Amino acid sequence: MKTTLSTLFATIAWLAVLTQYYLMIENRVASIFETTIRFFSFFTILTNLLVAIYFTLSLIRKKNGSLSIIHKPGTLTAVTVYITIVGLVYQIILRPIWDPKGLQMIVNELLHSVIPVLVIIFWYLYEEKIPVTYQQIPKWLIYPLIYLIYILIRGDFSNFYPYPFVDVASLGLSKVLTNSAGLIVLFICISALYIKLGKTVMNKK
Repeated sequence: MKTTLSTLFATIAWLAVLTQYYLMIENRVASIFETTIRFFSFFTILTNLLVAIYFTLSLIRKKNGSLSIIHKPGTLTAVTVYITIVGLVYQIILRPIWDPKGLQMIVNELLHSVIPVLVIIFWYLYEEKIPVTYQQIPKWLIYPLIYLIYILIRGDFSNFYPYPFVDVASLGLSKVLTNSAGLIVLFICISALYIKLGKTVMNKK
C-alpha cells in the first residue's frame, strides 16, 4: 500500500509542477530564462518539487548510503510542515486575491490544496512519529530561511517578488521582515504541532 501511494502521489506532484511550468512559459511576460528563474522563485513550486522528489526517492528501499535521509524519522514530518505552510498561506492570504481559470485553476488546486492533504495523509500513515523530536525543528527552518534570503536578495536586483507579503518595493523592508518573522513563527508552531500530534496518536495506539 505504501509503495502504491508513493507512486500515485509522486505522479500527481510531478504532473502538477510540470504543468505549472508549461503554463508559466505559455503565459510569460519575460524571457524563457527569466520566467524559469521566477518559476523556481515560488515557495509553492520548490516545496511541491520537494514533495515529488521525496515520494520518488521513497520508492527506493535502500535505507543506507546517500538516500538514508529519506527514511529517517523527521524527514517526512519536515516535508509535511513545508507543504502544510504552502496550503495554509494560500488559503488564508492568497486565495482571496487570485482567481485562476481553466487548467490553471486545476493545477492551482493540486499544488495548494490536494497535494498538501495527500502528504498529511501519508504522514499520518507512515511517519515513525515517536523518534521525531523538537530538537529537529531548527534544522527544518534552514530551508525556509535560505529561501527568504534568496528571494529578498534577488528581488533587490530584479524587482520581482513572488508573493505580495514579501514585496519590499511595495511594503518596505521593515514590513517584509515583520511578515517574514510571523511566517517563521508559524513554521515553528506547525512543526511543534505535528510532533505533538504524532506522539499523541502513537500513545493512543
